[in-house]
Order: sequence, then C-alpha cells, then structure tokens
Amino acid sequence: MFSLDPRLQQDTLVLGDFPLCRLLLMNDSSYPWFILVPRREAISELFQLAADEQQQLWQETTWLAETLKDAFVADKMNIATLGNVVSQLHMHVVVRRRDDASWPAPVWGRHPAVPYSQQQLVAMRERLRLVLTDGFQWAEV
Repeated sequence: MFSLDPRLQQDTLVLGDFPLCRLLLMNDSSYPWFILVPRREAISELFQLAADEQQQLWQETTWLAETLKDAFVADKMNIATLGNVVSQLHMHVVVRRRDDASWPAPVWGRHPAVPYSQQQLVAMRERLRLVLTDGFQWAEV
C-alpha cells in the first residue's frame, strides 16, 4: 500500500493526484515548488517502476513543467530526482525566475523555508485550479 514518506508529509501540502503521481506543494512560498510522487510502494529509483509507469512519470512531469512554466512565467524550470535525504522516489518540479531568492543557484538549502500563509495557499490553489484540469483529481482540503 502506498504511503508518503514522513519527511515529505512534514514539508509539503497535498494538492491531489494525477493517474500515477501524487502532487505535492513544497511548503516554501519562496518558489512555486512542486513534487510528484509515484503512488507505488517501496520504490526509490526510477528504474524500479515498470516501463509503462516510467513513461507515465515522464509524461506527468513534462506536462506539469510545461503548464507551470506558462502559468508562472518561469525563466527556467528545474526538474530533478535526487533522493539523498528522502529515498522514496519523487520528482521535484521547481519554477525558477531570475528574481527569485536563490537565482541562479539551486534552491536546496539556500534559505530557510518561508511557509505559505493561509491566504497565499488559497491563492495558489485558485491559480492552479485554472491550469490543472485534465487527468488531475484535487485532494479535499
């Protein structure tokens, strides 16, 4: 049975599900920072997914990145799967702008996270509801 790593539970907010992946929002308002987690048990590496699931992960990642790039007018999209701290397979999709707090450096460990306020979170969800449509099921808040 799929369960989210405790560290991901602690650091993120659940937005909903694509056909394969759970979509999370990193609770750091410094960047529009999203995480896709395949809803599969005990997977830590991309190659552990079946071939069709690997393709599905890339499709969801690519679609999300393209959608977010347009929605947030990104200068660059950062996409990565590292797993050095959280071994559960997850894909980071981070909207980067030249005026963000860490540009041009990576976002990891640069600045303390600035949690979303309730008002910012409501605004983020409203913004995303306009673009996350086909194949996305929103989590109940």
